[in-house]
Amino acid sequence: MSAVTTAQWASWAMAAAATAGVIVRPFSWPEFIWAGAGAVLLVLLGLLPAADALTGVIKGTDIYLFLIGMMLLAELARQEGLFDWLAAHAAARAKGSATRLFALVFSVGTVVTVFLSNDATAVVLTPAVAAVAKAVKAEKPLPYLFIGAFIANAASFVLPISNPANLVIYGAHMPPLLHWLPQYALPSLLSIAATYAMLRWTQRGDLRQDILADIEIPVLSAAGRMAAAAIAGTAVVLLASSAFGIELGLPTFLAGLTAVGLVLRKSENGIGAVLKGVSWGVLPLVAGLFVLVESLETTGITAALAQGLHALVQRSASEAAWVVGPVLAFGCNLVNNLPAGLVAGRVLELAPMPERVRSAVLIGVDLGPNLSVTGSLATILWLTALRREGQDVDAWTFLKLGAVVMPPALLLALAGTFVFG
Repeated sequence: MSAVTTAQWASWAMAAAATAGVIVRPFSWPEFIWAGAGAVLLVLLGLLPAADALTGVIKGTDIYLFLIGMMLLAELARQEGLFDWLAAHAAARAKGSATRLFALVFSVGTVVTVFLSNDATAVVLTPAVAAVAKAVKAEKPLPYLFIGAFIANAASFVLPISNPANLVIYGAHMPPLLHWLPQYALPSLLSIAATYAMLRWTQRGDLRQDILADIEIPVLSAAGRMAAAAIAGTAVVLLASSAFGIELGLPTFLAGLTAVGLVLRKSENGIGAVLKGVSWGVLPLVAGLFVLVESLETTGITAALAQGLHALVQRSASEAAWVVGPVLAFGCNLVNNLPAGLVAGRVLELAPMPERVRSAVLIGVDLGPNLSVTGSLATILWLTALRREGQDVDAWTFLKLGAVVMPPALLLALAGTFVFG
């Protein structure tokens, strides 16, 4: 890379400042304001041509569609009482045991992440878990709510559809499902098991609380049953789309629109109530992050990273895997795993890597964000959903927990890729 220009330094500083705003949220302003402001200033200051900024925004189209579809499904399910109904069943099965309820919620979170993606876990599971905590009158609901944030990332590489970042990293070179499963089965199992063990251990004190055992199961309306069918149908659509190499955004968006049409025919709620309940601020947040990544691309960072990674692989592919995995894992918490995944995917396009190194990249991007509350889009979505339920977790509290939960899962998952290799 040639000598760094003043414009390049300015672009990097602007991107860093915008990212810091997303993480710290000065004045308690929403994350999308800081990402959007950074993107706009890059253009206004002449650091990024407007055409390039627009290109960056357009690159996020598939993710916008995916998020809209998932948020519509989640809001429909919430309004039609599906979450309350599921919560009551989970609480009844726990039979008054706080630890049994913890295991039940973790199991459900794993299934949702695997078949509906980590973003869906944040959007769909969080209100359901909040409803569970209320149903059993848990004085300390956070142990259950933390599950949604951590399992969303820990189980996000079981299948290609478990995390949109997987599709970004592999791009047009996505391996067949029958190759993916054995490659990531052991790393995923180790990641999930380690996350459960560490999260359960850190929450052991709060899980000594008493919860209700006698729970009244509400009647699920016809609209609620339709919402449940829509979510299950969406899971099937995503699996089929993945099998045929189709991008997930449009199928998810269409599934969400179809669900709105079908469910509202049987519901007393209107379209206005559904649209009002969706967290639309997530979309400009994602768009802003895409523009920030586009600015990094134009300054030559991705080309320089590709050269450095290629040199490391030439020396030792195994060493490269052990270096790039942790570096990306911790780096995602500085810039969010969405832009980190986009940059990593571009680097892998420029410098084709051995499969072991690509696996380490993917695990670092998927699992590393469990360190901080803004490490991944899924965790930001989880935090947004949490605030809607009257709960909040500050960055320091999450960081202290993530520093215990994430590293063991990361190291074990990376080690699992060597067993396959």
